[in-house]
Amino acid sequence: MSAAAKGKAYLVGAGPGDPELLTLKAARTLRQADVVLHDDLISAEILALVPRTAMLISVGKRCGAAHVTQQEINAMMVAYAGSGRVVVRLKSGDPMLFGRAGEEIDALRAAGIEFEVVPGISAAFAAAAALEASLTDRRKAGRLVFSSGHRAPGAAKEATTHVVYMPGPDYAGIVNRLLAEGFSAETPCAVVSAVSQESQSVLRTTLGQLPNLGPLPAPSILLAGEVLEQSLDILVGDGSYFLESLESKDAARQ
Repeated sequence: MSAAAKGKAYLVGAGPGDPELLTLKAARTLRQADVVLHDDLISAEILALVPRTAMLISVGKRCGAAHVTQQEINAMMVAYAGSGRVVVRLKSGDPMLFGRAGEEIDALRAAGIEFEVVPGISAAFAAAAALEASLTDRRKAGRLVFSSGHRAPGAAKEATTHVVYMPGPDYAGIVNRLLAEGFSAETPCAVVSAVSQESQSVLRTTLGQLPNLGPLPAPSILLAGEVLEQSLDILVGDGSYFLESLESKDAARQ
């Protein structure tokens, strides 16, 4: 069965609850959905945007209690998309922050289902707006740490994903700082230039290799951590580096 015949899955960020804080892409994707698997915390106003013809299924958790297991959610995404439907996995805030998007992505990849992630506004940023407080006011803070009150069993206590805004053209200084903080030279990392734009490009490598590679055009952002391990293994293979553009990624899907 072709990728087109298998349908497609979207991991969509619903933001903090206000439908006006949905991205245009998130709203458009919802209007195209055949099946929507949504968190319990999604507001009624946002769910009202889902077409009446679409299946609307609550798969959320409250205080860690789930009436639908993660394995069942994964299976539903694969089954519905595999039958040729457009499936939206609608998540509170941003899908890639403290959700279980990684497990869902693994399941979709394993099943050969095409998928796309649509970012959303995190509750942290909405809260900062409500408080009228800049979280990274340069006069008072140069670092922002996100943490969760819930920890998955077996999760490493000190595992960290580090994000560096505006890393500049010389990566050596940043890499040395991260190594001094306890990251290893084998830690997977990625630099994303012009993120979400047509000129987007992604450099995937390891911290040890990064200083040896040329910089990507500004604006760019650097991410480092074990969460990037699988994508690095899939794309790089030999552990050196991989450079991809948004155009090449789209072409590979066709």
